[in-house]
Amino acid sequence: MIKRITLALLGSLLDSLRDLFPIIAVIAFFQLVVLQQSLPNLLELLLGVAFVVIGLSLFIQGLKLGLFPIGESMAYDFARKGSLFWLLTFAFALGFGTTVAEPALIAVSDEAAEVAATGGMIASDDEAKHRYATGLRYTVAISVGFAVLIGVLRILRGWPLPWLIITGYLGVIIMTFFAPKEIVGIAYDSGGVTTSTITVPLITALGVGLASSISGRNPMVDGFGLIAFASLTPMIFVMGYGMII
Repeated sequence: MIKRITLALLGSLLDSLRDLFPIIAVIAFFQLVVLQQSLPNLLELLLGVAFVVIGLSLFIQGLKLGLFPIGESMAYDFARKGSLFWLLTFAFALGFGTTVAEPALIAVSDEAAEVAATGGMIASDDEAKHRYATGLRYTVAISVGFAVLIGVLRILRGWPLPWLIITGYLGVIIMTFFAPKEIVGIAYDSGGVTTSTITVPLITALGVGLASSISGRNPMVDGFGLIAFASLTPMIFVMGYGMII
């Protein structure tokens, strides 16, 4: 068991190093050849790269060993239980909980609060900025919970994914004309930051596990698409949040 895990970690380290090599090569080329300057703080830079490789490898192994299996098994158990209420409640809670904990969303919300205070949209004191960032963060989290709920209903009912996505983006386009211009860019970026390190693995595992456990559903056709909803609904909800405040 330990030997198998060790070999898997070593393989993951090599894969992560291979995946990061193009980024390292680009930075080194432009720094050394184009700018013709030596790399600053080379020792710290190499140490940072090593940390990134190790962290990425551990993260990927954690997904394979823990998050993907638990997401799929819970989806299967809920489908076997046959309770639509608890399945939809779980879907909403999973989308909400993973998004609230998303580091990228926390960073973007704090930055948006700083910019809003600088631009005079809100007061410049810490309480006002914290309230703005928290409101934005929870708005996005609620929108992702709603998105996962709709995505689960789509899998259960067999609704066509393209029509739902097209309708959603038409709503985004229409709301863009009515939302405050200061919030539009934040709303569009919110759709991207929600689909990051924590949210994507669990939601994907939920969709695949649910589609695999329902007769007549194809995991490849029906299991994917939840992430599309998770990146779509925050744009609508955040623009609505901007209109309200």
